[in-house]
Amino acid sequence: MATASSTTTPTPEATPPVRQNSPVRWARDNLFSSAWNTVLTLVMAPLLAWVVIRFLRFVFVTARWDIIEANLTLLMIGLYPRGELSRLWVAVAGMTVAIGLGAGITAATARETAIAAGRDVTPGVRDRIQRAGPPLLLLLVLVVFVRTALPILLLAGVVAAGAAAFLLGRRVPARLRGKLNVLAVVGILAALWSISAFGGVPRSAWGGLLLTAYYTIGALLLAFPIGVALALGRRSTLPAVRVGCGIFIEFFRGSPLIALLFVGWLILPFFLPPGFPTPNLVTRALIIFTLFTSAYIAEIVRGGLQSVPRGQREAAQALGLSPWKQTRLVILPQALRSVIPALVGQAISLFKDTTLVLIIGQLELLGAAQATTQQERFLGQGYIIEVLVFISLIYWVGSYWMSRESQRLETRLGVGTR
Repeated sequence: MATASSTTTPTPEATPPVRQNSPVRWARDNLFSSAWNTVLTLVMAPLLAWVVIRFLRFVFVTARWDIIEANLTLLMIGLYPRGELSRLWVAVAGMTVAIGLGAGITAATARETAIAAGRDVTPGVRDRIQRAGPPLLLLLVLVVFVRTALPILLLAGVVAAGAAAFLLGRRVPARLRGKLNVLAVVGILAALWSISAFGGVPRSAWGGLLLTAYYTIGALLLAFPIGVALALGRRSTLPAVRVGCGIFIEFFRGSPLIALLFVGWLILPFFLPPGFPTPNLVTRALIIFTLFTSAYIAEIVRGGLQSVPRGQREAAQALGLSPWKQTRLVILPQALRSVIPALVGQAISLFKDTTLVLIIGQLELLGAAQATTQQERFLGQGYIIEVLVFISLIYWVGSYWMSRESQRLETRLGVGTR
């Protein structure tokens, strides 16, 4: 009995699979996914490469960074007395610890919320690099321009204290988080206040990045509760409260910030009662920033309140909650969760709008940068480009960091997914 021999046909060599997250797969999906994208990539890639090469050549070859090295202290703290730097370092350390503690508590709460919703919240290597890369780059740049070892050691100590506070905040029990969050906010305000308290340095002597951070942090901390109260007041059933909050919001939203700063500078003292101490110019500018920002925050929060379904309030009423508890425990958390991007966008806008105080004679970061180029040693030599590149890095790192933390918080809270 004959058996038929089976013949096998040769198969072509299998193409090695492309990993889903590999650079080749990413380039294929994003740069060469169609004929139009391929043409754009081939046209823009050489242009972008030329821009990057020119920029790197400027940074590492042609730029004259001696103006930054000679004026780093001026850019950081302005005309702050050099003999009082120890007070400033203590305040910066206290503020860093408070911010780290609050960030750790927020991260722990968001992580538990995400885990309860069944979402993976483990950050990848790319996410860690995107979050930590720009701040570390700025620290590296500052270290390069520092001439002595003591500021580097103090800076390392401040960073270590902030990291330890963050890790501690992530381990705080849930029942204590609310109280410690309030303590963290109080700690930030106390750190800012301690610089000028007890015979310290008056705020009129502050400048540079210190003054910019003071305006940004102080105005945000003061404007947020005012804005939330205005948003709730504008939805009140009491006509007087509703109309009053509406007039306040529309007035500040309809007025240019620079005009309001001039009002605080020139006109505000005339509205004070006789004998009432006139606030210094820094305090007046902080008041204007606070009121202006609170009006925008109020409208952002009001939009979030309108996005909460009516059934949520009805469910809270069915549980027998009082109107205050309905708002505090049910409505407001959902409203704030849905407007995180807009709130962070307003914070970034405030951070950059602090440059306007230069017009009223304040030596904040941009003002300090301008003052460096007016020194006799650097006058008329075209150093403005190097100075602007340096402060642009600071503004970009601050804005990028706030944006990335906002996206991370949105991911953990599941904004847009449920």
